[in-house]
Amino acid sequence: MKKILFLGAAQAQLPPIHYALDQGYYVITCDYLPDNPGHFFADESHEVSTTDKEAVLELARRLEVDAVVAYASDPAAPTAAYVAEVLGLPGNPYDSVELLARKDKFREFLVEHGFNAPRSCSFYSIDDARAWLATLQLPVFVKPVDSSGNKGITCLENPADLDDAFLYALQFSREQKVVIEERIDQVGFQIDSDVFMFNGELRFWLWADAHFDPLCSPPFPIANSYPTTLDPRIGEKAAAELERILATLGFRSGAFNVEFLVDAQGEIWFLEIGPRNGGDFIPDTILQATGVDLVKATVDSALGLDCSWVKRVEPRGFWSNYVVHSLEAGILESISISETLRERLVCKAITVHDGDEVDCARGSHNTLGVLVIRFKSLEEMHSMLANMHDHITIRVTSQQKVAVNG
Repeated sequence: MKKILFLGAAQAQLPPIHYALDQGYYVITCDYLPDNPGHFFADESHEVSTTDKEAVLELARRLEVDAVVAYASDPAAPTAAYVAEVLGLPGNPYDSVELLARKDKFREFLVEHGFNAPRSCSFYSIDDARAWLATLQLPVFVKPVDSSGNKGITCLENPADLDDAFLYALQFSREQKVVIEERIDQVGFQIDSDVFMFNGELRFWLWADAHFDPLCSPPFPIANSYPTTLDPRIGEKAAAELERILATLGFRSGAFNVEFLVDAQGEIWFLEIGPRNGGDFIPDTILQATGVDLVKATVDSALGLDCSWVKRVEPRGFWSNYVVHSLEAGILESISISETLRERLVCKAITVHDGDEVDCARGSHNTLGVLVIRFKSLEEMHSMLANMHDHITIRVTSQQKVAVNG
């Protein structure tokens, strides 16, 4: 029986865990949080941090695993690559995975190889950051170099706010390093979706329009909608440039979550190429829209199985995920969904309960749940996603009121 070590046992990691169990594989989960749900489905679980490369290596060696999977987790992706490389298991080059997981190294790579990249520089010291900020035109983005899911990001419009933005970014950086970069003026939607490579060839790519909630600060990513409104010629160009990036870095197989912008000249600016599947049910939405199962492909690829069956398919119908989130912090009273939206729901996973403490949305750590939705038309999809607060009502009692009344 094949043994698979999954790095992460959170809600987001459940799809590949369930797939592996359905296939009859022996599932081992590794996560320092003992109450994460994946542990309860696994054949065997271990409370080991997914970012502790040597501890995970020792575990994988002792258990004689056949594959290591880091699904929808940037912090765990380098660990999975490291363990696979040391043990001779299927995987991608550790140095290349680590490069993609670090914003500072990725920006340097883009510049070195002639790809578009925003002006950016990374800092351990806030004094050095302040000096460099004076050379830029605001607004700029302040980000942790090694985090994803919008965590730790500030769109800085006033230099006086740098200290707060820098310290906020540090809260989400294991490296304790912060990158400051210029904002690119985009045309149309930002693009965010998953792709899949097998044997060095980009076998599958499907671009999605990324939607943000402007009521959050910074704007919070709430949805990826299919089909995209991106010009197909630019979509083809982006796929070709992406394949060249991945080939240059020596990638062979696996899923990647890709974010990019397009400027007024039709130039492509890659923001992130995560060496793992996207979170927030992106692979699940793609499966509904196309029938292409990137969860299966990810697990099969980690086992070294043939994934030549993965092929590009255009979406059928109008699909989106949606990240349920709150605009205020406090104690959750209820989440209600309109009848119109309920009629269009294909999947719903709410991860909080009435009475739980919730925060206002700033990053993926503030997600309250995820939906998969099928709309009747492109126009309806864009209209509803732009006005989703009319369809999802989240009632929160402020903690301050609770304290006073209690």
